[in-house]
Amino acid sequence: MMVKIIRTEADYEEAMGRLEELLDAPAGSPEAEELEVLSLLLADYEERAFPMDFPDPVAAIRFRMEQQGLAPRDLVPYLGSPSRVSEVLNGQRRLSLNMIRRLVDGLGIPAEVLIR
Repeated sequence: MMVKIIRTEADYEEAMGRLEELLDAPAGSPEAEELEVLSLLLADYEERAFPMDFPDPVAAIRFRMEQQGLAPRDLVPYLGSPSRVSEVLNGQRRLSLNMIRRLVDGLGIPAEVLIR
């Protein structure tokens, strides 16, 4: 198959079918090269066709807590006091600029997500 830009849902479905055929391609083969290019084209189409919005800031914090095995008390250095942590996690208090800075620096949560 000749690799081409994916512009329509039909192109996408065809490319996904071809991708499945190529999944076991041996490394270094022309099929493996086609698989890599096809993966990039599919990712590009998915970004354009199915744009993802940033998650809610509290959801992002909870996700990072789960990833790192953190308890609410572990957020005190970033958010202030235990009561502030509770208020933020329950959606009763918005994040301040200082909280956002500490979360970005300490937990690596992107500022774009927290600013929403």
